[in-house]
Amino acid sequence: MKLFPITLAVSLILSLPALAQHEKPGEGGHPAQAAHPSGHPGVGGGYIPSRGPQPSKGTMQRAPKEESHAAPAKPENRQSFRDYEGHPEAPHVHTDGKWVGHDTGRDDARFHLDHPWEHGHFPQAVGRSHVWRLQGGGPSRFWFGGYYFSVFPDDVGYCGDWNWADDDIVLYDDPDHVGWYLAYNVRLGVYVHVMFLGQ
Repeated sequence: MKLFPITLAVSLILSLPALAQHEKPGEGGHPAQAAHPSGHPGVGGGYIPSRGPQPSKGTMQRAPKEESHAAPAKPENRQSFRDYEGHPEAPHVHTDGKWVGHDTGRDDARFHLDHPWEHGHFPQAVGRSHVWRLQGGGPSRFWFGGYYFSVFPDDVGYCGDWNWADDDIVLYDDPDHVGWYLAYNVRLGVYVHVMFLGQ
C-alpha cells in the first residue's frame, strides 16, 4: 500500500512536461504555429480561430454581377488576399486570429439574398468547439453529418484545393451578410461563404 502513493507521485511528475504542451482552453491553434518563420503570423496547419470575424466597418459596395455565361473572371481581376509571402491568395485567418478579406461591409450587394435562410438555419452550434469532417460533394453541394451546404459562387475559386471527402471545417456566423455562414478549412486556414441547404 505504501508503494501506491510513491508510484502516483512519480507518474504525476513525469507527466507535467506533456501537460504543459497542450493548449489552454480558449486559445486558438498550437503555440508552434503562432508565427511563420519570417516572423509574420502563420495560416492553417490545424489552427482554429477562437471566434469568427468582427462586423466589418468597411463601406465598400460592389455592384451585383450581371448574368453572364462567359468564363469566370481571371484571378488577376480579383481582390488580392496575399498579405505576406507564403500566405494564400484567398480569404484566410492568421494564427493570431485576424480574419483577412472579410471587410466589404454589410452593403456588399453580391451577398444580398431575396429570401435569406430559405432552407432554415443550420440546426447545430457553430464556432471553434464544433469541428466537422467533410464527407463528400464539391463547391456546389457538399455535406457532413447529414447537413448540406453550397459555396457562394464568387468564392468557388478559393476552395479548389479543399479535400471534400476528408478536410475538417468549422462554421462561423457571418456578422455582415444575412443568410450566409463562413466555412473555415482547418488544414488550409482559408474560408469561404456558404449557404445552408438543409438535411
